[in-house]
Amino acid sequence: MTSALLISCGSSKSSSNDLATETVIQSKIDLTRVEQDKVPVEMDPGRFLSDTVVYRLPRVIQGTYAVGDYGSFVDSLRALDYDGKELKTERLDTNSWAVYGSRELDRITYWVNDTFDQEGSGKPTPFSPAGTNIESSNFVLNLHGFIGYFDSLKDNSYVLEVVSPSSFDRTAALPVIEEKTSEEGSVTTTRYAADRYFEITDNPMMFGDLDVEEFQVGDIKIVLSVFSPNGKHNAKHLKETMFKMMEAQKAYLGSVNSTKRYDIYLYLADNSNEAPGGFGALEHHTSTVVVMAESMSEASLDASMIDVVSHEFFHILTPLSVHSEDVHYFDYHDPSFSKHLWMYEGLTEYFATHFQVNQSLVDEDEFYGDLMQKIQTAATLNDTMSFTEMSENILEQPYASNYYNVYQKGALIGMCLDIIIREQSEGERGILSVMQELSEKYGVDKPFEDESIIEEITAMTYPEVGAFFENHVIGGTPIDYNIYFAKVGLGMVEGRIQTNYIMNNGTLILMGSEKEGTIFFSEAVAQNSFWHENGVLPGDVVKEIDGTVVTLENANAVVGAAYGWTPGQKVEVKLDRDGEEIIIAKELTPSYTIGKKLGRKEDATEKELELLEAWLKG
Repeated sequence: MTSALLISCGSSKSSSNDLATETVIQSKIDLTRVEQDKVPVEMDPGRFLSDTVVYRLPRVIQGTYAVGDYGSFVDSLRALDYDGKELKTERLDTNSWAVYGSRELDRITYWVNDTFDQEGSGKPTPFSPAGTNIESSNFVLNLHGFIGYFDSLKDNSYVLEVVSPSSFDRTAALPVIEEKTSEEGSVTTTRYAADRYFEITDNPMMFGDLDVEEFQVGDIKIVLSVFSPNGKHNAKHLKETMFKMMEAQKAYLGSVNSTKRYDIYLYLADNSNEAPGGFGALEHHTSTVVVMAESMSEASLDASMIDVVSHEFFHILTPLSVHSEDVHYFDYHDPSFSKHLWMYEGLTEYFATHFQVNQSLVDEDEFYGDLMQKIQTAATLNDTMSFTEMSENILEQPYASNYYNVYQKGALIGMCLDIIIREQSEGERGILSVMQELSEKYGVDKPFEDESIIEEITAMTYPEVGAFFENHVIGGTPIDYNIYFAKVGLGMVEGRIQTNYIMNNGTLILMGSEKEGTIFFSEAVAQNSFWHENGVLPGDVVKEIDGTVVTLENANAVVGAAYGWTPGQKVEVKLDRDGEEIIIAKELTPSYTIGKKLGRKEDATEKELELLEAWLKG
């Protein structure tokens, strides 16, 4: 409806009859004028020849596969002519405004509310790492939440001006074209350049009281920006963790190198009411925004950052280097989705898991344990749903509720493809080398055809790969993972399994007594190495955990928090043993139990073990 009313700006792809003048779209965010957690935004699109134009903020952004409705956070939108008089506007939907009399349009102004402090209010909000923050000491500028577009002008270049207190740290990957400080030295205006609207949405920024570290991984400059409101964590410590991880990733990727700079923006949420609660990360082509809890221990934060940032960094392979037209020509208002989430998210998650054993960051048992966890989680989702059908319809039900499976079964699809290709090539090739070949063929600026990529990968590899796609990716036949494990000499064996601190491989080691109103350790505690080695006995009553008294009423919350305990974290647990107080004050060590696990079979053949070595280390 609206695209027919739009005219376009004077870029190489625009008609010369659309605009009276060719112009760059000028945009401005003023962080010095915060009112009720809102900041003003101004857009100057140049002079139109059409009587009506439509301005939008994104309904959906790349990488989220969910409706964000960023227009719902916009207030008081006004269109002004060259004399400063207000033009008529009409809100067409949540994210779109028609401007009438646009031949005289000079600029559009509006206020933007942030999303972080509205989480939990009952109003739908985007996933935290895709959201925005406006507070005195920190601004998370996911620019898709502030800057909009005219449909036919998305290929025009932008200049973004950000006005901020001079005391702020400023970190952004967009190129700076000018920076000026006011005469009194209190305000700094920074102007950034973007070739097209995609670069606005793809380059988040963070301003405020930041801790920033830079380091080099090969020829990639890494910029790590951390906001820790209470100063509990710092970039210097995390830099060491990220460097080790990303150096291993770079070695794993080999010749794939599609970026000269990569930004990591980490927002650590405190316990305030306005803090975000959607912990995780959102990928951009050359950066990632991460939201975690500030209360995490250093060890827990390190482990979580390795998990999430390694996944996001591997997106420089896909979709940055290998992607379809749906990704390349993304429609922020009414998007169509590629059929290949098995590639964009599944393979990315597989690489983020596999590189750790390949580069000796984890041992075989940890790697196999991760795979088994994914198999168990995938089994709780729809195992007969076509992955390509799900991907293409991911905003709709029942597909949307199965999205989490892209990180579970999607990764396992990558594993199976890797093993098939290793077997057929006698260990010489794998799914990573296939993606490297596709990266060389396509790259950042050339999308593949969505309908033909599976056929193309099959032609590049083996008929067995095509059969797997047909049965288990296009088709909905569940995967028998034992078939693929057997090819590399793996099977279920008895052994030592890493577990957590309240369960033994799925079996609770704590019980409740309604009669006594207590929580106590069961007989199974003897098979949990951490508690057993620290002298805990069956029947010991849990009185306090880290200073909080444990009752039947609060047990789910207090004891449940122990699910998130990680090695290296300090804990204090007070027990009652027949009237005697026992205090366990320890730094957590990994806890193990005995049970069935994935491992090398005793009767594995030499050929199978050679293929296993090629799969793990090739």
